[in-house]
Amino acid sequence: MPRYIRNTAILAKIESTYGTDAVPTEGANAILVSNATINPLAADNVSRDLIRPYMGGSEQLVGVVHIELSFDVELAGSGAAGTAPAYGPLLRACGFAETVTASVRTEYNLVTPVADSVSIYYFSDGARHVARGCRGKVSIKMSARDRPLLSFRFLGLDGGVTATAPSTLTLSGFKTPAVISDPNTGDFTLGCTYTAATPTLTGGTGYPSQGLEIELGNDVAYTALLGGESIDISKREVTGKVSLDLTAAQEATFMTNVKANTLQAGGLMHGTAAGYKAMLFLPALQLINPSKVEVNGRLLCGYDLRAVPSSGNDEIKIVVH
Repeated sequence: MPRYIRNTAILAKIESTYGTDAVPTEGANAILVSNATINPLAADNVSRDLIRPYMGGSEQLVGVVHIELSFDVELAGSGAAGTAPAYGPLLRACGFAETVTASVRTEYNLVTPVADSVSIYYFSDGARHVARGCRGKVSIKMSARDRPLLSFRFLGLDGGVTATAPSTLTLSGFKTPAVISDPNTGDFTLGCTYTAATPTLTGGTGYPSQGLEIELGNDVAYTALLGGESIDISKREVTGKVSLDLTAAQEATFMTNVKANTLQAGGLMHGTAAGYKAMLFLPALQLINPSKVEVNGRLLCGYDLRAVPSSGNDEIKIVVH
């Protein structure tokens, strides 16, 4: 009987003890995903390289192993301001702390070191792969004419595979996002200030753009210590890119700022209805590597971005409200 790639389901739950299966359930921990892939056995195989009086290779011994998973999750609110979104555990396992202010907002702020981890169950049409101690990295894609996406890549400890199908998934915690467009999304704003109580971006200057892409830039590695294997996040460099519709005078000013290594706050607000809004705020943003970008014959100005710490662990803030 054939098996199908679309018969895929993913569960994820925060672990109370690192590397110990948190036993996620279909009713409480299902994740609504797209573009899901898995490498179920990333192994460091060891060749025996035996010498015998005839030609032919030797078998390889399966060495230390881990699991690699990737998938996309839509970036949207939970439907109620001050209620954490269902993808929150995934952000926590990428190095964010979750802070909920009831009836107002949920903030995700960076932490050092990264202590949280998740157990992930990856169902692949009848086979259940268990990944323990998962930590990872995320790209935030807020591109015009597309869905707002969180693209995750996780490494996990091998928890084995069994012939197990999932029961009915509860996915009501995931809300339908608005497409990134002029009516739904604000300008990319430089020089702004984040006001938590509202929450809003105030001040600064807004520029028409093609949206914003941010790469969290975690260094994620599997460490195969005897008696203490783990997935660790040892480094973080937040980068990104943006294309702006600038006047000639504005482009000249931006070039001056690029040459002066100027740091300035940047932010983008998406969504119009309470409970369905998502905001990115980067308090110390550097624009580098200017380029010319052609879009339907229009000339835009492209920049690579580097988000650096202002006071520490604050290169980027994600707010849903």
